[in-house]
Amino acid sequence: QVQLVESGGGLVQAGGSLRLSCAASGGTFSRYAMGWFRQAPGKEREFVAAVYWIGDSTDYADSVKGRFTISRDNSKNTLYLQMNSLKPDDTAVYYCAAKAVLFRLIRRQDEYDYWGQGTQVTVSS
Repeated sequence: QVQLVESGGGLVQAGGSLRLSCAASGGTFSRYAMGWFRQAPGKEREFVAAVYWIGDSTDYADSVKGRFTISRDNSKNTLYLQMNSLKPDDTAVYYCAAKAVLFRLIRRQDEYDYWGQGTQVTVSS
């Protein structure tokens, strides 16, 4: 059983930056494909970014491509999401997710086995 805990959310002005972290425990982190998702008020949860088990391959939603960077440090069992040039539309609860698979980048949330509790990101205009 893998436990995921997100942190790093907060309030930031448009154009600013935040770095989210997702600390994993209870499993072999390096054997998991990881992803970030977000859910804005009144909207469905959506895919943001995904990363291979060793971090050398990534995938992004078009809405964040060029502004967000997903990365992982397997020695620290931690997933990151660096968010730059933030916009008010990025306001959402951000979730990390994990699946015990190596060579896949996963966009579909129903494929993930484990989820964190989420961290709130609010971008003011």
